[in-house]
Amino acid sequence: MQMILGTRGSDLALVQTRNVAARLRQAHPTLALEEKIIKTTGDRRLDVSLSAPGSLEKGLFTKELEEALLGGTIHAAVHSLKDLPTEQPPGLVLGAILERADVSDALASKHAGGWRGLPEGATVATSSLRRKNQLLLLRPDLRVEEIRGNVPTRLRKVLENPALDALIVARAAVVRLGDQVVPDGLEMTIIEEMLPAPGQGAVAVECREEDSETREALSSIHHEPTARCVHAERELLHSLGGGCHLPLGTRAVIENGELRLLAGLFEADGVRWLSR
Repeated sequence: MQMILGTRGSDLALVQTRNVAARLRQAHPTLALEEKIIKTTGDRRLDVSLSAPGSLEKGLFTKELEEALLGGTIHAAVHSLKDLPTEQPPGLVLGAILERADVSDALASKHAGGWRGLPEGATVATSSLRRKNQLLLLRPDLRVEEIRGNVPTRLRKVLENPALDALIVARAAVVRLGDQVVPDGLEMTIIEEMLPAPGQGAVAVECREEDSETREALSSIHHEPTARCVHAERELLHSLGGGCHLPLGTRAVIENGELRLLAGLFEADGVRWLSR
């Protein structure tokens, strides 16, 4: 059996895709795997704000991968789950969700002491409205600037720009790329008080619903506890009609066999609601 894995070309996307491939090879030693890089609208349109509603928002980093799936040029597409819209095109399903990495957001800062150690009026870079609003609840004195690019590019931009003091990034991305991706001069600390995006830290593999061979192969790397948690988070996002512009933070965990969901909607003027 042959399987072509579609992926974005960023360093993080390639690391995630090669991890999927390694797991599949371990489970299916005779499986022939190929990697196909596909550039998405989000990769090309670095001028598009990720925090503002608009026609380009839905599927910004996934549309072209899904089109390749539906067109039959790839068998499966590897996604960061938080990038994947909650509504999939007809005919596509999630064949596997891998065990989740650290869900935390982290601060890469030129100053020691995490968010508390930032100077008064410091400027923090992020493209996420959810991160921006939560940060300003913690430190209303800070300024927030939009930033785009893959993780290494964003880290380098902050280090090289004297007008920027720090960057918020998913801890899972740094772990997968390796801590060496954080350049000297930036200190990485977890923001314990910040709720992550729905699905953050999880990798999903999408395939055609009718492709039983691919679905069967992907089932061997599926992690059901993670799937339960991210499904609850994404169901909440879907029920609110949200996408990238909705400042929703969620964290689902399974404790003693029961799923608990902590969620908050963080508006510019405060927390609309926070629930457990």
